[in-house]
Amino acid sequence: MRVLVVEDEPTLARQLQDALGHAGYAVDYAPDGEEAHFLGDTEPYDAVVLDLGLPVLDGVSVLEKWRSEGRDMPVLILTARDTWSDKVAGLDAGADDYLTKPFKMEELLARVRALIRRSSGHASPELTCGPLVLDTKTGRVMNDGEQVRLTAQEYKLLSYLMHHKGEVISRTELTEHIYDQDFDRDSNTIEVFVNRIRKKITVDAIKTVRGMGYRLVEPGQE
Repeated sequence: MRVLVVEDEPTLARQLQDALGHAGYAVDYAPDGEEAHFLGDTEPYDAVVLDLGLPVLDGVSVLEKWRSEGRDMPVLILTARDTWSDKVAGLDAGADDYLTKPFKMEELLARVRALIRRSSGHASPELTCGPLVLDTKTGRVMNDGEQVRLTAQEYKLLSYLMHHKGEVISRTELTEHIYDQDFDRDSNTIEVFVNRIRKKITVDAIKTVRGMGYRLVEPGQE
């Protein structure tokens, strides 16, 4: 899963990037509203953490532009303004949730997880596919009650497939959602990761759709 952090305060920006990165997300960063608008308009994000008080272009304006341009990724707004009118302005501009500074990083991570789950149609923090269970809170993957040890990139790939169970996902889409902007992306490694995951989960759940990509299905389905 790939997240954009938009925050002009350097220390908080680093903290957000570190926390989201350690939680298993690919993270991009924008320090002002203009760059945020460009990235959000040109890159595919699973969620955005957006500060309202930004230089160049304020957060509400950025969000209004995204929504008017058809960008529908879930957005969590951050604001140091503790007035109801600022929260209403952000929500009316198209935000999905808000958090007032100062906040606990654990709460922010929980809200981001919830936004991503809901946007892909999941209510429970546990994603399942037959005997395969991925706990989005802990990052733990279980197969038939046994924990599956995955590398960071393998986890990101499996998490994306499980959030989009039943959908055909291309190699390009997987590449765009498991690597951040600065990573040297190579879609050829996707096949390597998929083969490694298949060997570790034992259940035949990741199907290759020839010429199109991969699809995660319940055991016994095609």
